[in-house]
Amino acid sequence: MSKQTIALVGVPTDIGAGHRGASMGPEALRVAQIAEKLRARGLDVSDRGNLHGPVNPWLPPVDGYRHLAEVTAWNKAVHAAVYDELAQDRLPIMLGGDHCLAIGSVSAVARHCRENGKKLRVLWLDAHSDFNTAQATPSGNIHGMPVACLCGNGPAALTGIGGHTPAVTPDVFRQIGIRSVDEGEKRLVREAAVDIYDMRHIDEVGMKRAMEEALAGMDARTHLHVSFDVDFLDPVIAPGVGTTVRGGPNYREAQLCMEMIADSGRLGSLDIVELNPAFDKRNATAKLAVDLVESLFGKSTLIR
Repeated sequence: MSKQTIALVGVPTDIGAGHRGASMGPEALRVAQIAEKLRARGLDVSDRGNLHGPVNPWLPPVDGYRHLAEVTAWNKAVHAAVYDELAQDRLPIMLGGDHCLAIGSVSAVARHCRENGKKLRVLWLDAHSDFNTAQATPSGNIHGMPVACLCGNGPAALTGIGGHTPAVTPDVFRQIGIRSVDEGEKRLVREAAVDIYDMRHIDEVGMKRAMEEALAGMDARTHLHVSFDVDFLDPVIAPGVGTTVRGGPNYREAQLCMEMIADSGRLGSLDIVELNPAFDKRNATAKLAVDLVESLFGKSTLIR
């Protein structure tokens, strides 16, 4: 097999978020040397620069959604870029940006899988289940809605981005690290039967067992997409996010999670989202994110 080519795609917007600053995430990851660190692992890395889209107008919600037109524009750009990289047999890494952008990336991966007869598995590493709707959301921020939109539960402008509604079915998701779900959202997640490995489950059975369960049933035809929201991590080690939730995975648990994904050999695409340098301390969260991404690509803490 030839050397795997990684394509870094910067998406500098906080259009779907409740705090400003995730728009600086791509640059913080570059400052933390994501390209150089992955090249040092023997990967062929190409930085495609940043996508462009509308500025954040910072307006209140309309009909339950904030910035719907702008979110749609950004996600169309993400969809086109990620789909193009996959079509050229490259592994796209989306440098976000807030988590609403996963509507574009996951719909592109789902389209690629449909066209190539592959099965899709999405690992959603996050403190939040992101299954809100216009009716359930307390804020209207679309970064709390991408999983719902991808499952066809949202405005047509977003649910139809991949040309196929719904883009995916709830059974493709494995949500790991969940510990903050809005009241109305809990019912929606239960109704959709999303596979959730929340922090209580991880506390009870351990990260190893949780990851074994989340990765079970994949084969050579499976494309694994990892959507890594930096707020997945405990804020003690990762303060640089807008929506911190206490009680997340610690450094060792996060390393184990990433190493087990690497061991599966199925990783085909990645989102890194919700890194907010405005809340960070000397870029420590970006450095940690890059460290964990290295582990996703085979850097082990032990010599095995």
